Amino acid sequence: MTTAIPLTDSTGRLKLRTVVGYGAGDAANNLAFTTATMFLLVYYTDVAGISAAAAGTLLLVVRVFDAFADIFAGRIVDRTFNKRLGKFRPFILFGSLPLLLLSVATFSVPQIGESGMLLYAYLTYAALGLAYSLVNIPYGSLAGAMTRNAGERAKLASARTVGAILVGATLGIFVAPLITPDRDLQSLFTAMTLGFVVVGFVLYMWTFFTAKETVVRDVPKVSVRQSFAILKSNKPLLMLCLSSFVFLTGMLALSTVQLYYLRDVLHALPLYAALSIVQIVLTFALAAVVPALVRRFGKRAGYATGSSVMIAGGLIVFLSPPSMIWLAFSGLVLCQVGVALVNMLVWALEADTVEYGEWKTGVRAEGIIYALFSFTRKTGQAVGGALAAYALAIGGYVAGAEVQSESAEWGIRAAAGLLPAVAALIAVVIIFFYPLTDARHREIVADIARRREARGEDEPIDPTLSSAAFRAADRKDIR
Repeated sequence: MTTAIPLTDSTGRLKLRTVVGYGAGDAANNLAFTTATMFLLVYYTDVAGISAAAAGTLLLVVRVFDAFADIFAGRIVDRTFNKRLGKFRPFILFGSLPLLLLSVATFSVPQIGESGMLLYAYLTYAALGLAYSLVNIPYGSLAGAMTRNAGERAKLASARTVGAILVGATLGIFVAPLITPDRDLQSLFTAMTLGFVVVGFVLYMWTFFTAKETVVRDVPKVSVRQSFAILKSNKPLLMLCLSSFVFLTGMLALSTVQLYYLRDVLHALPLYAALSIVQIVLTFALAAVVPALVRRFGKRAGYATGSSVMIAGGLIVFLSPPSMIWLAFSGLVLCQVGVALVNMLVWALEADTVEYGEWKTGVRAEGIIYALFSFTRKTGQAVGGALAAYALAIGGYVAGAEVQSESAEWGIRAAAGLLPAVAALIAVVIIFFYPLTDARHREIVADIARRREARGEDEPIDPTLSSAAFRAADRKDIR
């Protein structure tokens, strides 16, 4: 059941400052999240002096913990409501500053011996992950409480995407080229994360004061037995989870060692900035053409195409001689095309599985479906980051060395190219057997609409609308 509180704007449209303010929240999120994704491994190996193998295990353990932290945070959020501040905004108000300060602590490992440093790194990164979940999950859910209008939710989804892209590009253009062996990297990371505390808190407060909750949802309680029954009967969801897990493993391996590849294999670290600019252009270009491509070929075909592009890009990255810099760079660009295309379509596919589950069981279990999908993606992220670090360790990577050995370069190339290509190939094979085509989904949505209308429900699903428009604003992106 959904109860709407009257909006101050009679048209129901969100004001520009509200949309921009919501996007500012995801920019703040990514000051912590993307910074850790891009730089934490290189910080552990090159600054803190933690071995690549130990860092890989750390990333695996803590990121799996983080996946469970999402479930814990979701339960806390479900049980929270403040009459004055609402259900989700209190987490942004009270959780944002601890999150940003924990980012500083994570990038400030003291030199207290190998065991002491590892213990400190485990505790701070785990605390950062939990704090991130307690802020990001309410933030993602906030969009659904701001408006019931699908078009307005799409605006919020676009705003958060732009916020995340701008932060990622800024880090790639201005910070990544500075990560060189001859620089005082600890001072660099300390200054950067302290600056992010100020900037991030301002952005979070912008979101808090402009994003108001106008829709209150009473979420139906689903038992554990019902949850497993729903998941067991949803074959499309299970196959999508498996394919997404594998693809994320390859994607995170690439993003984790991309800096190493450009710096230590190609010796062309300034190209990181160029790659970040290319990524921005690709994202907006694909956003303009993907809807037309989906209408013509379908979401499953688009997902498979993106994975295939990733395969080609990964093989080029792995096989290119270091002297052929622009060939290797073109491989990285192809990987970015594949990643962007898959990430644009995977959430639409996830939304389709919600309707399939409702059609199959009669229960619309968006929460448990979203939780499982998010969990598998986060575990894929954990495995990908760990495998990348293990590849560095197997190759014999030496932190701070001006020139790496051939075996170390091979390990970096394997993590940046071979692993993403193999992962994408497996993802393609799995998605080939994905049974929920666009045509079948339209039939299912129309059938659900007829059932709801027959029951006399107030809000039947409009079979002419894609559920992706509704889910896009509620999604939690794992970049």
